[in-house]
Amino acid sequence: MIQRIQSIYLLLVALIASVVSTLVPYGFDQDKNQLLAKDNLLVLGMFAGSAVLAVVSIFLFKNRQLQFVLGRINILLNFILLGVFVYWSLTLSGETLVSEKGIGMLLPIISIVLLVVANKAIKKDENLVKSVDRLR
Repeated sequence: MIQRIQSIYLLLVALIASVVSTLVPYGFDQDKNQLLAKDNLLVLGMFAGSAVLAVVSIFLFKNRQLQFVLGRINILLNFILLGVFVYWSLTLSGETLVSEKGIGMLLPIISIVLLVVANKAIKKDENLVKSVDRLR
């Protein structure tokens, strides 16, 4: 059943990780040029991995345990990406060279929130199926 609410949350995560991450800058360099995910291979790979995990999770609706595990792996991947962004923002040399951080650094946080809500819905479905199986 692809029409479940967690599928919408996972689709939003996939859209954020694939489309929005390539359009929104995560920072600016010394010359005020935008730093985009498509320019940095590490960031692009992590966003692409998150998008792929979300899309694969959508189509694993028959195997809810695996869907739940992939959601947790995706949350972990987004936490690592957020850690990379925080590390880069803290190791940049003060306000003299880089004065602005981009709004793209918030994309992993949005993805984490959506993935947590999707995992709650997956767990709720799993509990509902288990309770119905007990009645048989």
